[in-house]
Amino acid sequence: MEQRYGWTWVEAQSTQTINVWNSCARRGIPLSPRFTVREQRTHEKSYDQGLRAVQREAKRAPRSAAERRLVQQRIVALFPRFAATALGLEGEAVELLSTSFLPVGAQLARWVRCFDSSLTMEDTIQACRNAWTACGLQALLGKPMELTSSILAYSLLYPYTDNHLDHPDLSRADKLRFSERLRQRLCGQRVSASTAHEAAVWTMVGLIEDQYPRHRYPQVYDSLLAIHRGQEQSMAQLGCSARHGQPLSPVEVLRISSAKGGTSVLANACLAQPWLSEEELLFSFDWGVLLQLGDDLQDVREDLVRGSVTVFTQAAVQGRPLDELVLQLLHFSGNVADRMDHLPNGSSSLKELLRMSWRSLILMAVANVPSFFTPAFLAELETCSAFRFDFLRARNQKLSGRQPLYAFVFDAFVDSGIEDCRVPVPCESFNAPAVDVRRQLRALSSSFA
Repeated sequence: MEQRYGWTWVEAQSTQTINVWNSCARRGIPLSPRFTVREQRTHEKSYDQGLRAVQREAKRAPRSAAERRLVQQRIVALFPRFAATALGLEGEAVELLSTSFLPVGAQLARWVRCFDSSLTMEDTIQACRNAWTACGLQALLGKPMELTSSILAYSLLYPYTDNHLDHPDLSRADKLRFSERLRQRLCGQRVSASTAHEAAVWTMVGLIEDQYPRHRYPQVYDSLLAIHRGQEQSMAQLGCSARHGQPLSPVEVLRISSAKGGTSVLANACLAQPWLSEEELLFSFDWGVLLQLGDDLQDVREDLVRGSVTVFTQAAVQGRPLDELVLQLLHFSGNVADRMDHLPNGSSSLKELLRMSWRSLILMAVANVPSFFTPAFLAELETCSAFRFDFLRARNQKLSGRQPLYAFVFDAFVDSGIEDCRVPVPCESFNAPAVDVRRQLRALSSSFA
C-alpha cells in the first residue's frame, strides 16, 4: 500500500521529530570540528582575497556585451578556488557546487527573469535555496541532479505564497481568501485566476500537474496540501494567537514550526522521487524542521520587531540567552546528518557538504546577533567556526551595503554560460503580457542551442 501524507500523518511525524528535538536538549558544544585562531585567520585571508578579486572584476566596467561576458566568466571561475581555500572544501565537493548546484540556480534565475520581472533578486535567491534542497534530495534519493519543471514550480511557490501569507500589510481576510482559493487549486478544482498574482501561482501548480498527473501521483498533492496547511497555521505566529485570543505556548509554536518546516522538504522529496522509503521520509521531514529552525534563528531580530513568535523570540522576550537553544539546534543538526548518512544513495562528499552547510547556517546566525548570547558561550562556540565571529559580522555588514556588487555577481552567475534551457514554458496566462513571456522564453531557449 502506498504511503499517503494526510494531516494525521503530519501530526504524528511532528510529534516524533519533536521528541528527537527534545532529546537534543541540555548537551554541551559538539566536539568537532574545531579551529585554532591561526586556522581561522588563514580562512579569513582566503575569503578576503576572493572578495577583492571579485571586486576588481566588477570594477572593470566592460564596454561591450562580449567584454561583460568575459568578466562574468572570470568571476564564476574564481569560485572553485575560493570554495577550496576559504571554506575548506575538498575537490569533489567543489565540483558539486560548481557543476551541479550553481548551474541549477543560474538556470532557475534565468527562467524567473523572463517569467516575472517583478520578482526581486532576494525572491530569486530564496527560490534557488529551495531548488538546491530539492536537487540535494535528488542525489540522496538516487536521482540525477537537475532542475525539473515541478521543482522549479515548487521553488517559486515560496516567494509567491509563503511571503504573500507572511506580508504584514496584507489583511488577514485577504490572506485567508487567497489561501482558500489556493487550497481549491491544489485539490485540482478549476479555479480561474482573479489577479496576476494568482495567475502566476496557478501556472506553478500547472507545471507540477504536467509532470505528475494527479491520478498517478496522489502523494505529491498530499504533500503540497500538507505544506499549504502548515503555512496557514504559521499565520498564527505573526503577532497573532493560537485560539480564543490566548498567546501561543512554546509547545504550540514548536509544533507549528515542525509541521511547516517538515512538510516543506517532504514536498521537495516527493517532487524529486514520489515513492519514498520510510527512512527517506523521516530524513526529509527532519531536514525540513532543521531548516525552519535555522531560518528562525537567523531572523530572530527581525521577528522580534514584527512580532513573529518562534522558539527563539519566545526565549528572547523572556530575557533568556539563546545559548541552550543553539546547542540543541546543533545537536539536532547532527542527528539529521547521522540519519542522512544511513541513506544508501548520495556520495560522501555531498553528505559532508550538506552537513557543513547546516552547521555554517547556525554559526553565521549566532555571529550576526551576539547580543542574544552570553560572552562565555560565544567564546567557546567560536572555536567551531572556520571564521571568527567578529570577521563574519563585519563582512556581512560590509557586503549588505554593497547591493550593486551583489547584483553584479548575481548577474554573473545567472549569465554564466548555461548551454541548454530545457525548462518548459508556462502553460497558463492571465492576460496579454503573459503571451510575451512565452515568446521571450522561446527566444531564450533558442539562444542556448
